[in-house]
Amino acid sequence: MRKGKRSATPATGGRRRGRGRQERGNRIVVLDALRLIAALMVVFYHYVAFGEGWDGPQAQLFPVIFRPSAYGWLGVHLFFMISGFVICMSCWGRTVPDFFTSRVIRLFPAYWLAVLATTAVVTLVPGGLEPHAWRDVLVNLTMLQWPVDIAHVDGVYWTLWAELRFYLLFALVVWRGLTYRRVVAFCCVWATVALLAKGYGSGPLGDLVMAQYCWFFIAGLAFYLIYRFGPNLLLWGIVALCFAMGQLSAIQTWRRTLQYVGDNIPGLGVAVLLTVFFVVMAGVSLGWFNRVDWRWLPAAGALTYPLYLFHESIGWEIFHHLQYRVNHWALLGGTVLGMILLAHLVHRLVERPASKGLKRGLSAAFAQVRAADAGDERRPGAGPRPPIVVHTGLSLPESAAPGREDIAATPRS
Repeated sequence: MRKGKRSATPATGGRRRGRGRQERGNRIVVLDALRLIAALMVVFYHYVAFGEGWDGPQAQLFPVIFRPSAYGWLGVHLFFMISGFVICMSCWGRTVPDFFTSRVIRLFPAYWLAVLATTAVVTLVPGGLEPHAWRDVLVNLTMLQWPVDIAHVDGVYWTLWAELRFYLLFALVVWRGLTYRRVVAFCCVWATVALLAKGYGSGPLGDLVMAQYCWFFIAGLAFYLIYRFGPNLLLWGIVALCFAMGQLSAIQTWRRTLQYVGDNIPGLGVAVLLTVFFVVMAGVSLGWFNRVDWRWLPAAGALTYPLYLFHESIGWEIFHHLQYRVNHWALLGGTVLGMILLAHLVHRLVERPASKGLKRGLSAAFAQVRAADAGDERRPGAGPRPPIVVHTGLSLPESAAPGREDIAATPRS
């Protein structure tokens, strides 16, 4: 989670903020803690309350933690708020190629491995989950399985399609250049279109603007504007609208979860947890947690994405095959710790090196596009230019790169 540059002269009515202890390097450390909490909420929801993996009733297997775990699906809503905050923060002053590159290197390396690893486990371990056809697995590797009506290799991937739609919409603002006014306008327009789409029934427009989940992304954007420029009535009004609509959206989701967790989970818990999320995010934007400076949090925050990607189906297969050989509490705890270790290995051995390679390749590709366009602009009416050879150092030979000044390295988010 990267921190964008702060304006020396914020917009009227705003205020400049200093660098607090909650920021370590280019990260807001407390957001790493919130990401870890959100990821563990989802993990315990799937392992303890969802009704998959164990043969016996989970409410009887885990009576102490079953009910709290039954609300773990709300961790996704917290993820969406954090995403709105962080994406707005990391995109300030960046271009669309920068934005595209940062999202690809962040999302895809661990995701590709997760798709292949989950497919291998489900296929090779008999008697558990149903394996997917290889064509479906190939489509899953694109992260575009939802719009073409292909089943997810792992159920948690549905949230990635929500993230992709948010990126697509927000790229319009990045293309124009982020400013206080444009982000506020984007929030208002997105909310208006979502309300209209919801009012006229589901359809392609409703799917595009995520009429059910957009409120959490919009709230995250508004919280970042409060963090960067200071609070005002307009921004709090956006947050209040998102809180009200988010409560309605979440209670509708709660009703659907009852088929998995049972009817003894009251809806009051949904309202309480969402209220806590909004209050905590407000605290982040107002600097309440500036003293949070635990050195291990950035490392823990880096594990949340691979933990989220790998935990569900692989964990269920473990429960299917070991629940009669190992104490269920020990199996649950060991599986959670094992998934955290796996996430650490994936981050260190896959995400880091693969992201560097992808960044070099994409930066070189966009540099070639810029150099070619700059050359064509300087030669009106000229025929096709010879191919431009782009080297791994993100630079072009002098003879092939009259547009060297247009080549810039893409910053990492």
